[in-house]
Amino acid sequence: MQWEIVIGLETHAQLSTQSKIFSGAATAYGAAPNSQACAVDIALPGVLPVFNRVAAEKAVKFGLAVGARINRRSVFERKNYFYPDLPKGYQITQLELPIVAEGGKLRIQVGDHEKDIRITRAHMEEDAGKSLHEDFHGMTGIDLNRAGTPLVEIVTEPDLRSSAEAVAYAKALHSLVRWIGICDGNMQEGSFRCDANVSVRPKGTETLGTRCEIKNLNSFKFMEKAIDYEVRRQIEILEDGGRIVQETRLYDPDRDETRSMRSKEEANDYRYFPDPDLLPLVIDEAFLDRARASLPELPQAMRERFVSEHGLPVYDAGVLTVARELAAYFEEAVRALGGEAKLVANWLMGDLSAQLNKDGLEIGASPISAVRLAGLLKRIVDGTISGKIAKEVFAAMWAGEGEADAIIEAKGLKQVSDSGAIEKLVDEIIAANSAQVEEYRGGKEKMFGFFVGLAMKASKGKANPAQLNDILKKKLAS
Repeated sequence: MQWEIVIGLETHAQLSTQSKIFSGAATAYGAAPNSQACAVDIALPGVLPVFNRVAAEKAVKFGLAVGARINRRSVFERKNYFYPDLPKGYQITQLELPIVAEGGKLRIQVGDHEKDIRITRAHMEEDAGKSLHEDFHGMTGIDLNRAGTPLVEIVTEPDLRSSAEAVAYAKALHSLVRWIGICDGNMQEGSFRCDANVSVRPKGTETLGTRCEIKNLNSFKFMEKAIDYEVRRQIEILEDGGRIVQETRLYDPDRDETRSMRSKEEANDYRYFPDPDLLPLVIDEAFLDRARASLPELPQAMRERFVSEHGLPVYDAGVLTVARELAAYFEEAVRALGGEAKLVANWLMGDLSAQLNKDGLEIGASPISAVRLAGLLKRIVDGTISGKIAKEVFAAMWAGEGEADAIIEAKGLKQVSDSGAIEKLVDEIIAANSAQVEEYRGGKEKMFGFFVGLAMKASKGKANPAQLNDILKKKLAS
């Protein structure tokens, strides 16, 4: 039987506020355990929550960025459950009237295929604490620093059809929340984590299969592996005549498998009811106008502009708009160079990205600024150096040896463009390799690369490649 995979994602993005969603306690990462959980966060008797306005601003910005409808009136509910890291016995969240309603979508690209993923809703809620199971001699430690941290939970329709699409969506969403400045996206610190609802159904059917939820996927690699394993597991069960049990599962990266955590709860299991301590949140037009005005140019619009304005391939435009800082670097380099967008794109996606990855740096920490890179690329454009020599100059710039022009001058790297000098070089090579000349003239055209290699070696890489190729062809043909 042929099976169709159906996936929906729920993503928790930690809103980048300085204080928690209902208290003034700090949200900074890395503090000593239980040093940032105040009386409000753990609901001690006599305390009252006070809503953080900045959290609403950031949630609204997300809704506007994906084109969703913003509910002018949203309500907070209590979601009741009992767990060691939830001392309240409930979580303040939104159910019936979330701040971001339906209508939003996020475009993804997998290979040459583009697809819009529908956003069902996005609601604000507080985070719980964290259970620590390591180094406690068989016991569990509880750190409540994260309790009350503001989150926006973003829920998709079941529109994803493979682990590749799920990862592409998660990456696009991760890029967007960082792009618009509502979340730092640090997956290692738990700022961005996903739950995947996975099911399979026979191809051609419309009825959804029984889903299993894989919780707390905090890396794109683990997401792909977890979904692929879960799909295989469900198909094997169904093809053996069994049935899928709706449940919550965890992914074990050491064993590369999902395992059962608990039976899947439904909304009525949580006994939701409106929080009696919080009034409905009402958003007016002025609030929306301020949020719209604070949005930067969005990634999709910028991708389309890079294609139309700079003539870049769709793939290049997609890579360059993964991060706002990278896109800004690209545009600054193009302005400084006075054009040559494709050349700039090639260097950003090639040598610069490779060196950043090697040194574990973000683009903002690059020792070669956009203007300095443009200074190097100018010397390729005007023929002062070849692309190959430019790599040597780039390495010297990265090592802090100075500007491109100074390095070229100090190392004597200027390209030889004197046709007379190149002709003399070619004549000497042809005279010294008569057997290979005869092979080339006898139809073995692959020998041309042999002569190019000898000439570049003899010129120490300085011969102008275009001139060299032209002169070689004429001399070998005569």
